[in-house]
Amino acid sequence: MTPTAATDAPVSRPRVEGDRELEILEATLEVLADVGYDRLTMDAVATRAKASKATLYRRWNNKVSLVIDALLAHKDTPPMADTGTLRGDLIESFCGLGGLTDKQAVGTFASVLTAITRDEEFALAFRRDVIGPKAALSHAIFERARDRGEIGDGVDLELLAPALAGIVLHRLFIMGALPDEDLIVRVIDQIILPAATCGR
Repeated sequence: MTPTAATDAPVSRPRVEGDRELEILEATLEVLADVGYDRLTMDAVATRAKASKATLYRRWNNKVSLVIDALLAHKDTPPMADTGTLRGDLIESFCGLGGLTDKQAVGTFASVLTAITRDEEFALAFRRDVIGPKAALSHAIFERARDRGEIGDGVDLELLAPALAGIVLHRLFIMGALPDEDLIVRVIDQIILPAATCGR
């Protein structure tokens, strides 16, 4: 190989990975919590992580991919609850880690709420990668309850499965009522279970 060819060869830049990647993702969540998605910038994350912006762009091509990776890296998806009843499964799922009583999980959702309505690219990635697995898990709980005979014939699971989260988040963001286990149990007992058993 000639000296010229060696000089002209492309320089291989190392990927951001391992502990350094986790530090950047943690910094991303900190900035997200401080200013929300709309005001989050790659510059702000780089400053918080004590990294150059070029370092971030070696791994993430925009803030959508960066924020989604940060959310996924710190998202705990517990195994599907299996208490033997729909009521027990819902309480365990929605009152446990990553559920609606988890202040960090709810706070993270609040920080991206406006972006879901304004940024189509982010909304698509967030629904697919962050919300999608949780929604599928919830739907599976209702399907299993239907197989056990707990849910009446003709009940639309596409409407029923997301209803609990919808009611609780409406009370949080519209009415200012912070979710706790008591609220979730009351919604389950007074709204979700009666709707589920309609027609049995």
